[in-house]
Amino acid sequence: QVQLVESGGGLVQAGGSLRLSCLVSGRTFSDYAMGWFRQAPGKEREFVASISWFGGKTYYPDSVKGRFTISGDNAKNTVYLQLNSLKPEDTAVYYCAAASSRSRPTPYIHEYDYWGQGTQVTVSS
Repeated sequence: QVQLVESGGGLVQAGGSLRLSCLVSGRTFSDYAMGWFRQAPGKEREFVASISWFGGKTYYPDSVKGRFTISGDNAKNTVYLQLNSLKPEDTAVYYCAAASSRSRPTPYIHEYDYWGQGTQVTVSS
């Protein structure tokens, strides 16, 4: 079994930055994709960023491209999401996820089979 634990959320003013971390433990895979999603109250969970664990390839939706950066540290079994130039509409619970059958970054939520518990990000105007 794989466990994902997010940290680093909090309250920040618009224009500020945060760095989220996702510690991966338990069973590991030869290669797989990691992703970040977010869910605001009353909205569906949406894709934010993805990275291939060993290849380092990344993928972002247009809504965060240029502001958010996903990265991984294999030695620490940790995936990061750097959030810059934050906007009030970025307020959400941010979830880390692993797609064990994917070796390339993917935006498709149904391809992720392991999830963390989420960390709250609140951006004030």
